[in-house]
Amino acid sequence: MFSTHAKRIAALGAACAMLFTAAACGGSSSSSQSDGQTIISVNNTEPQSPLVPADTNEMGGGKVIRYLFEGLVSYDVKGKQHLEVAKSITPNDDATQYTIKIKDGWKFTNGEAVTAESFAKAWSYAANVKHAMKQASRMSIIKGYDELQDPNVADDAQLSGLEVKDDHTLVVTLDHPDSVFPVQIAHQSFFPLPSVAYKDIKAFGKNPVGNGPYKLKSWNVGKDITVVKNPDYKGSRTVKNDGIEFRVYTDENAAYSDVLSGNLDVLDEVPASAVKTFRSNKSVTAYSQPGSSYQGFVIPERLDHFGFDEEGQLRRQAISMAINRKQIVEKVYSNTKTVATDFTSPLVPEYSKTLKGEENLEYNPTKAKELWKKADAISPWSGSFKIAYNADGGHKQWVDAVSNQLKNTLGIDAQGDAYPTFSDIRERVTDRSISTAFRSGWMLDYPSAEDYMTPLYASASADGHGSNDGDYKNPEFDAALANALSQTDVTKRTEALRTAQEILMQDLPSIPLWCDNVAAVSAQNVKNVQFDYTNMPTYNTITK
Repeated sequence: MFSTHAKRIAALGAACAMLFTAAACGGSSSSSQSDGQTIISVNNTEPQSPLVPADTNEMGGGKVIRYLFEGLVSYDVKGKQHLEVAKSITPNDDATQYTIKIKDGWKFTNGEAVTAESFAKAWSYAANVKHAMKQASRMSIIKGYDELQDPNVADDAQLSGLEVKDDHTLVVTLDHPDSVFPVQIAHQSFFPLPSVAYKDIKAFGKNPVGNGPYKLKSWNVGKDITVVKNPDYKGSRTVKNDGIEFRVYTDENAAYSDVLSGNLDVLDEVPASAVKTFRSNKSVTAYSQPGSSYQGFVIPERLDHFGFDEEGQLRRQAISMAINRKQIVEKVYSNTKTVATDFTSPLVPEYSKTLKGEENLEYNPTKAKELWKKADAISPWSGSFKIAYNADGGHKQWVDAVSNQLKNTLGIDAQGDAYPTFSDIRERVTDRSISTAFRSGWMLDYPSAEDYMTPLYASASADGHGSNDGDYKNPEFDAALANALSQTDVTKRTEALRTAQEILMQDLPSIPLWCDNVAAVSAQNVKNVQFDYTNMPTYNTITK
């Protein structure tokens, strides 16, 4: 999921969720105490869209959604899977069909029962092109997805690969073998929806009804979202507080100052200005550990000189080799990030430091100049190279550093292009009106390299159907990824995913930079702050 601080995007980020509790306005404490309740306050950005699980691919909304809803399965801080609404998930021999049994007793917060149909209708709605859901491509693995991409399809058309046997049995037939399907369904796009959602999906997203550990209390646009404990929640995520206030910040330094003064309970990523000092600052509790949030930038193929051709590949490789990642991580971030060696992160089992083509991610200014010169022989370069970023996410320092390195090595004009907020830049990226390179971040949704690859680089995720915002399309990569997912043997699947990554290493549809380590702080009186494989705090466990 796209993370807001590059973690983004999503942070989440999808995978395991987080929630927190609110601070009293102007009070001396970061959490509010009313009627004996404790609400934990946490940083966030304003969601880009209403809170509909399949229509959210950024962390401002993703953080909240993952606490309002519960899926078939979830993952804990150690990456262990837990059955939630699912009682069992049983594959056939070749991983083309799964029979899902649904537990009895689960309800949405409006009292409606969660049934097999709650999932089937939600997945079909997400897949239907008429509804333009941002996470639609997540459903492309299910049989019948292609038919729902017909612009003349009925609004209520259903995925043919979903069969509701009864309230507690859902049979899912896939479009192709996918041995990772039981892992993938932890993603928020596979969350169930109540029947009220389909009456007016946008209105529902502004006042969502879920089945998660919390329920919505209030949403003050541009200010905060507060959720409170759902007493009827039946899942594995133990709730140890009474609620969470997701407080909107447009300046990470302001959020950090609030933690220092005791007016914010948890900040999930410290600003660049504090990375050298936060671990020794006695006014806060600091957290630092390896993380999974991928950071880089995308150069869309529609830009002049960057098509899916020889010139475009040469220029991407030259730009990548002109970046001294290690220097930026040391000088700007005080080693609170891990230099990228592939397109995943150190927290997934398929992570690699020895891919064919790894030299494309290594600093080599001599080779970079050589490749840029070859590209100029095909079509002379002109103009300026810009990297767009959101100014509310702490990206200016690294964008300026990368731009200066490109200037010095390639001899071109390079500079950052700031957008005021994350929502501003996401809108331009989503509608394809952005005319420059742009920063990208991805928060791990579930512990598999596939979660970096299908959403960000598969052809089915391009053209607004997913998070492939550069619209990268390579049939060779698609075939390699499909082959990997068909492997039921873990060793064979890992090797096949390496092959798929090596194609990306040559094409560079995104320029990998680094993975964010956990670099977070909390107020001194906050307890039980844990971090899952997505880099995010498990907000439900936090107490004071």
